[in-house]
Amino acid sequence: MSSNRVVLDSSALLALIHRETGFGKLTLQLLMQSAVSTVNLAEVQSKLVVSGWNREEAWEDATSAVSEVMAFTAEQAEVAGSMIAETRALGLSLGDRACLALALSLNAPVYTADRAWKSLKLGIRIHTIR
Repeated sequence: MSSNRVVLDSSALLALIHRETGFGKLTLQLLMQSAVSTVNLAEVQSKLVVSGWNREEAWEDATSAVSEVMAFTAEQAEVAGSMIAETRALGLSLGDRACLALALSLNAPVYTADRAWKSLKLGIRIHTIR
């Protein structure tokens, strides 16, 4: 069964926050259906804090654009950990694999700014915004 949700990767969320190339593909309709993993939120907040945001502003900016924040589950952890074999050559991080594990668990398409993801064959749609 397909989900009405879409999953956002950290790179897509950061592109939206910074209004980088491709952020316009994340329409209001998509954002109203968006889910993000707590792992990816931690990654986004970390990058914003390192860039000079205070922690409250970073959290507000990271969470305000998404419709649903989803906890990283034990099942997703197992999927993300197991995915290392097929994603290592592409350089995918734990955050990337957590995002993909969430998308797989929801049977939902994922949006990313990382073009390398297009070569993945995981049974979900992967949309690149750049």
